[in-house]
Amino acid sequence: MVLSLKAILFVALHLLPGMKSSMVNLNNNGYDGMVIAINPSVPEDEKLIQNIKEMVIEASTYLFHATKRRVYFRNVSILIPLTWKSKSEYLMPKQESYDQADVIVANPYLKYGDDPYTLQYGQCGEKGQYIHFTPNFLLTNNLPIYGSRGRVFVHEWAHLRWGVFDEYNVDQPFYISRKNTIEATRCSTHITGINVVFKECQGSSCITRQCRRDSKTGLYEAKCTFIPEKSQTTRDSIMFMQSLDSVTEFCTAETHNTEAPNLQNKMCNSTSTWDIIMKSEDFQNASPMTGTDPPPHPTFSLLKSKQRVVCLVLDKSGSMNLEDRLFRMNQAAELYLIQIIEKGSLTGMVTFESFATIQNYLTEITDHNAYEKIIANLPQAAGGGTSICSGLRAGFQAIIHSNQNTSGSEIVLLTDGEDENISLCFEEVKKSGSVIHTIALGPSAAKELEILSNMTGGHRFYANKDINGLIDAFSRISSRSGSITQQAIQLESKALNITGKKWINGTVPVDSTIGNDTFFVVTWTKQKPEIILQDPKGTKYKTSDFKENKLNIRSARLQIPGTAETGTWTYSLLNKHANSQMLTVTVTTRARSPTTLPVIATAHMSQSTTHYPSPMIVYAQVSQGFLPVLGINVTAIIETEDGHQVILELWDNGAGADTVKNDGIYSRYFTDYHGNGRYSLKVHAQAKNNMARLSLRQQQNKALYIPGYIENGKIILNPPRPEVKADKAEAEIEDFSRLTSGGSFTVSGAPPAGNHTHVFPPGKITDLEAKVKEDHIQLSWTAPGKVLDKGKANSYIIRISKCFLDLREDFDNAALVNTSSLIPKEAGSIEHFEFKLEPFKIENGTKFYIAIQAIHEANVTSEVSNIAQAIKFIPPQDSSVPALGITITATSLAIWGLALILSIF
Repeated sequence: MVLSLKAILFVALHLLPGMKSSMVNLNNNGYDGMVIAINPSVPEDEKLIQNIKEMVIEASTYLFHATKRRVYFRNVSILIPLTWKSKSEYLMPKQESYDQADVIVANPYLKYGDDPYTLQYGQCGEKGQYIHFTPNFLLTNNLPIYGSRGRVFVHEWAHLRWGVFDEYNVDQPFYISRKNTIEATRCSTHITGINVVFKECQGSSCITRQCRRDSKTGLYEAKCTFIPEKSQTTRDSIMFMQSLDSVTEFCTAETHNTEAPNLQNKMCNSTSTWDIIMKSEDFQNASPMTGTDPPPHPTFSLLKSKQRVVCLVLDKSGSMNLEDRLFRMNQAAELYLIQIIEKGSLTGMVTFESFATIQNYLTEITDHNAYEKIIANLPQAAGGGTSICSGLRAGFQAIIHSNQNTSGSEIVLLTDGEDENISLCFEEVKKSGSVIHTIALGPSAAKELEILSNMTGGHRFYANKDINGLIDAFSRISSRSGSITQQAIQLESKALNITGKKWINGTVPVDSTIGNDTFFVVTWTKQKPEIILQDPKGTKYKTSDFKENKLNIRSARLQIPGTAETGTWTYSLLNKHANSQMLTVTVTTRARSPTTLPVIATAHMSQSTTHYPSPMIVYAQVSQGFLPVLGINVTAIIETEDGHQVILELWDNGAGADTVKNDGIYSRYFTDYHGNGRYSLKVHAQAKNNMARLSLRQQQNKALYIPGYIENGKIILNPPRPEVKADKAEAEIEDFSRLTSGGSFTVSGAPPAGNHTHVFPPGKITDLEAKVKEDHIQLSWTAPGKVLDKGKANSYIIRISKCFLDLREDFDNAALVNTSSLIPKEAGSIEHFEFKLEPFKIENGTKFYIAIQAIHEANVTSEVSNIAQAIKFIPPQDSSVPALGITITATSLAIWGLALILSIF
């Protein structure tokens, strides 16, 4: 039994990533378990389901041939929202839910186009979060713009499943190649077309002119557009322009364009998409299918979301007497029942020790009386052993007894104890179809808990000694239906150790996207404090306004009547006890109205488990609807089993762990390991001093919008897309505060604590830029740290060559630049460095390639940076410019001349 349990532990803890858990798996060349979920706000439309089916059927065949007969889609679940009418063909979902779906169908937030895209912010080869299609994209004819929907789906699937990136670049659509030709950023370069500027357009016809050169960049002017020929012969690449009929393959090592300044080259060290795909888990054991027959069409299951069913399964064994654990569990459970769980949910409760007791069968949460019935049965005494399986079985019984199906129901399992028999009910749990969220309380909680979460798609949490860890965990277990406006939002979660007879003050901003169902909760460990709360208009609430629970669980709560005032709320707490005590403040709320989407924050680690010395990445996404929120302070708090905390500021600067600048994904490497075991993650996102902005720009990692094609020598235009003007690319957003739990992760092989600086190298520089100024080269980049993106590097190694391949393949032997005067700055700072081009001779058209490494005092070096290109030109008299692919001769260079900033990734 021990051997098999170890095997289960290995699979569950070491192979499953910490990102959103997809249920997709590959068996005998066929993908099973893909979930496509329709948002509850989308109006009912039978055509939508039909078009989804047709898209996936076409995508399956296209994918099969694109992967050289390796994979196809075997079965797919389409999740119908609860808001649609029930039909006999709709089945009951198991663990499938909107928030864990691989593909979501939802309206965009603000009407800026229907570009299909994939939310993808991991490193090269890492899975994305989800594919987003709008209903409009699925219901209207987009064939001329994006190509067929099936082809678009495969483009996005490659982002989602294999972690490859786009081979175009809307921000840098052209570059100068090593052959001195101006090229459109694309893969492969065999795709032909022309570059034009549209002058006047009436309907589908336009007057065009030749592109002119921009005197500052040396590239084509900003309005220049690459228009592809409709008829092509090249077969690659799907990650550039899948809309072309001839394109049926991914770029391979033979056809890949290593020069193009695109995200694929930047993120994957200029490796082709096909090489990355072939390294994925999917293709390690997927040999091409024999024969010539196409694969069978995928089969579809239509699943209808159901009313939310949640059963709390709470530990009341003897060890729960330690460290006030029973009290803290009751405080957090009360908060969950009153403030977090959505109205209309069916909720029950089970307690367990050596045996289990059903305290409440399912009760619909409709009003105050409903949750009071459950709270009244919270356990008041602890004793006995720990039988987790007994608790789970009783939870299933409580659900079934109430005429509900365990399939698709949720269980919140909280325990602090070990249980050597936990594996005996793994098979029952799997068959139940339930989602198990686990909360491990204290360092002795059963190590196998995470298996239950991983096998069922549930959340996993770890809470230590203070109440906040438990409150944060419960607060994160919200509805999985996609109805964001119904979900509880945490604004504050603060633990304060206050000395006797002392006051402490604090503030909480309430922004205009929230304010319904707002609660302020205060807990204490010894004596109830004096409480004063004041709203932005000066209205005061005192201790007597806060309701205390009858069960004496040391908490008091105030529900703000109506909608909470927008602005800054202030609170003051007086510790009336003679000695120090721990006080906590928790504030939760919901969206102000069903039509105003709130700002939300979500967080997770790059993996759910790691073995030292592998670094992990902390990710936090802050958004309103699907739009990124920029310019805010995002802080991660990571806590170990022994209570050690690491505070980490997360960045959205496009450097280090962060893939793309200003995409609302804030990231940072985590390397400060302190021993093995469970670690918890909490993230605090704050907008201060009116610095926050809402980005209205298009998403990254999307199917390319094609403005038109050349057919029979004529430009045939597509309908124009909605564009965001440069001066309206961002909108101001008011100050706010959000708190969210990122769950727990597990570390093994780590030393107890101490200095890890010699283990991890400085981070790789990915944004090196270069330009020539007279006889000097000017460089700029974001400083890495001494340890990845933390601290200061000791020094830099800069090398230069006239040959791109010298730096890419033999960096150590390229010419060295004197950097004795260059002292590295703190990680995240912008570095500038200028050096004279000696002994190189500079002439018009001379081209240089530069790359850089960071080093710290232990002589541990970073990876080689992206390779930046700098070209010496003299400004031209003639503003004309050669067409795409025409070689720029030495004479032309002498006439033009320019200083070019261009990064070749």
